[in-house]
Amino acid sequence: MKKAALHNLGCKVNAYETQAMQQLLEAAGYEIVAFHEKADVYVINTCSVTNIADRKSRQMLHRARRLNPQAVIVAAGCYVQTAGPDVGKEGIADIILGNNKKEHLVSMIDRYLKEQAPVTDWEDVNQGKKEYEPLAVSRAAGHTRAFLKIQDGCDQFCSYCVIPYARGRVRSRRPQEVLEEVRRLADSGCKEIVLTGIHLSSYGIGMADESPDEAGTEHALLKLLRQIHAVDGIQRIRLGSLEPGIITRPFAQALAEMEKICPHFHLSLQSGCDSVLARMNRRYSTAEYAQKCEILREYFDRPAITTDVIVGFPGETEAEFAKTQEFLEQMHFYEMHIFKYSVRKGTRAAAMDGQVAETVKTARSTKLLALAQRMSAQYREGLTGEVKDVLLEEPLVLDGRRYETGYTKEYVKAAVASEQNRANCVVRGKITGQLARDIYLMVEF
Repeated sequence: MKKAALHNLGCKVNAYETQAMQQLLEAAGYEIVAFHEKADVYVINTCSVTNIADRKSRQMLHRARRLNPQAVIVAAGCYVQTAGPDVGKEGIADIILGNNKKEHLVSMIDRYLKEQAPVTDWEDVNQGKKEYEPLAVSRAAGHTRAFLKIQDGCDQFCSYCVIPYARGRVRSRRPQEVLEEVRRLADSGCKEIVLTGIHLSSYGIGMADESPDEAGTEHALLKLLRQIHAVDGIQRIRLGSLEPGIITRPFAQALAEMEKICPHFHLSLQSGCDSVLARMNRRYSTAEYAQKCEILREYFDRPAITTDVIVGFPGETEAEFAKTQEFLEQMHFYEMHIFKYSVRKGTRAAAMDGQVAETVKTARSTKLLALAQRMSAQYREGLTGEVKDVLLEEPLVLDGRRYETGYTKEYVKAAVASEQNRANCVVRGKITGQLARDIYLMVEF
């Protein structure tokens, strides 16, 4: 039996697509092995969100070649999409699979083996109307939580972002196809679904009979959530990254009425300074963003709100950075993902004046990372004394004592003392305090 190994770089959408490609290979008779092992085929699902992601993508391709010089090396995803079809001429991969082409993985491997020559399956995803790529999974990688991609592409064109060029325009997956996959996952034992997309808030665009938000109609994402909520076996529904604009009182109220919805919301911010947001083309103000957080906190009890922040955007002054820092402290997020601005060729920000020095970016990033750590610890500490449900995932031995660990609906990691193996079971108890860094002890009822 031929062996295949896969490596994923980047976002939850990439993780979903990597899992889907793995299942395509399994269906074709391949044995899946760890990436560090010798394999006949290596598939690297690349990322291009930053220069570092580009570099890591190339490094993993070279690493695969070193692991087995005779293996078939497949480069898929955003890095090869933005680099263009000529990236194959660099000799770093035998097969180039652009975005919206991953469903052809097995046939491209067969073609390469037959022709013994490099093959490329790539097209400009920004030319013409593209259909949603029919990738699917039938089980969760960890058997407890499954990513479920329902949307692709982005029409926002933030001035710093290359992803619209890598992913193309917004496409949405048909609700019936989503529900069929949810039922398959539930039948496989999966209890938690994480809805993902490149621009999840745009779900509904690209379907003739659906709308993201027409007057007098319910948002297509809400309609889909109600349908998923009705599927037996699924106990939790977690949402991927949302844009602030989708959060309205009717939207939040509808979410709060669905008990399976996890009170864990990632609202993309990027900057806490209005002048920087305007240069980023983010289409909202800090006041509007704060209002969205207030709405979520109105309908949910201490929801876990997380966000992304970019430091060192072109022209960002010390005063602008100080405004961002002050705003973040006011919002008091559960988690923040801090990124140093990365110049992406072809974006408007790349041509802006006032590019910030790397040393300044690093200093600002360090400050916000420390703030993020402090706020996260404060949020988790605030759960002490509360009763929570935890979906168990894996055992942990700490100081000679055995625990089972998992996550609350807020995505706080908790541990219960146990000699059992109850992965994929939900248990209830009281959070009593910190057990280890980022892990809280729960006394089970």
